[in-house]
Amino acid sequence: MLLTETRAAPRDLLKTLAIALAVLAPFFLYFGTVRTIVATWDSSETFAHGYAILPISLWLIWKRRAVLARLSPEPFWPALLLLAACGFGWLLAELADVQVVRQYAFVAMLPLTVLAVCGRRVAWSIAFPLLFLLFAVPFGEVFIEPLINFTADFTVWALQLTGIPVLREGSSFSIPSGNWSVVEACSGVRYLIASVTLGCLYAYLSYRSRARQLLFVVVSVLVPIVANGMRAYMIVMIGHLSSMRLATGVDHIIYGWLFFGLVMFIMFWIGNRWREDVSAEAEAEKMAATTPIAAGAASGQVALAAIATIACMAVWPLYAKHTETANAGARPVSLASFHSTWTSAPRMTAWQPHLNAGAAAITDTLQQNGKTVGLEVHYYRAQPQGTGLISSVNRLTEDLEDSWRRIGAENRVETVNGRSLAVKETRLRGADGTLVVWQWYWIDGRFTTNDYLGKVLQARERLFMRGDDGASILTYARFREQPEEARAAMRAFLASNLPSLEATLATNRKD
Repeated sequence: MLLTETRAAPRDLLKTLAIALAVLAPFFLYFGTVRTIVATWDSSETFAHGYAILPISLWLIWKRRAVLARLSPEPFWPALLLLAACGFGWLLAELADVQVVRQYAFVAMLPLTVLAVCGRRVAWSIAFPLLFLLFAVPFGEVFIEPLINFTADFTVWALQLTGIPVLREGSSFSIPSGNWSVVEACSGVRYLIASVTLGCLYAYLSYRSRARQLLFVVVSVLVPIVANGMRAYMIVMIGHLSSMRLATGVDHIIYGWLFFGLVMFIMFWIGNRWREDVSAEAEAEKMAATTPIAAGAASGQVALAAIATIACMAVWPLYAKHTETANAGARPVSLASFHSTWTSAPRMTAWQPHLNAGAAAITDTLQQNGKTVGLEVHYYRAQPQGTGLISSVNRLTEDLEDSWRRIGAENRVETVNGRSLAVKETRLRGADGTLVVWQWYWIDGRFTTNDYLGKVLQARERLFMRGDDGASILTYARFREQPEEARAAMRAFLASNLPSLEATLATNRKD
């Protein structure tokens, strides 16, 4: 008996080491992705809660140690297919520079690693703690624009219901006492992320019924959205009733967080009335008592599963590194061959877009037959992560930029020389007038306005070692009364110059 126990100890140690090595491997193999996650936690208060996610997950796993002690690892080999799919997804996101997908793919590898090496029973017993790790990913900026629109709609509706006249342009509006604008900081995305994260954790710890858990999560999504609209209305009313002496500075933020804290307290207080008595810890102990001790797989099988898992994860960053040589030997980018049929003119406006610097650019103002159009072309090659062609930091205006604000936007399809051209139209108003801006991308020898399609095209080009060349094209023109004035000028300009511009871009593309 003593001999059996002595021999079993090294085998258990081998299993433990194999599991630990497999779980830690993604952090080393995808260290660059880990670094981007932590960098976002550091730089954004919206995602600072990410530091707490891993400790909470480990604590939740520790609470289920009694169950885990009765389960032994049994590798689940089909999970390697899921892990490979996840790794390929990371590769595509890396090639297309889609940071959030890259980060989610990395975090998803952690529960899949546990599933592959330890098996279904172990992974299922700690499923929520493993999936809770997904909240570590700094995700939510995609909701900013819809939340801004909802908050503006709600605030204007509430003001009109109160009897206050409102004049609205986009996300900005004016009332008799002053002017207001719903910007990114007012979108309520911070409230939403905090509420959903806490709501999921609270539902897991407080309810055993799946229906109650799901209901509380849904409430944690809806409440902060509506509450943020009420918060915005309340702040505007405070400013209005105080003749713009209150709620126009830092107190604006303080009032908002106090109101959100009160709303969250009420939500959890109401949720506590339906709290189920059986705690997660008690349920774990009960489950441990009724769970038979499993013999599990041999140490060699667990070690082999760990090696296969690590190999499955390692191949993708290696290939991504290999694709970096795709632009080697390409001739320098030059846009000098573009010659407009229109003549150069003085710059028509002080406005300029906020775009990442590319390998080459055209910035010009051109005129013909009384029509004046601005042209911006930015050509990108060997794009660094986060600073390329399609990036969230590329914007026509900044939120804190008082001189220009967006007053409208839509997608349009224009006819230029008998062909359809899709453009993203944005209307801007600033100190020196109003503008219509058309923007689109040139990628893989074609035009598109779709950010997602553009990322797919970029990923495909890099995947097949054809480089990552692309360009952002903007034209803009003034208007006084109707935007159609500017559109007519830009149509005329493109009819004369788009073929030459397209040919210039094509000469730089790597074959």
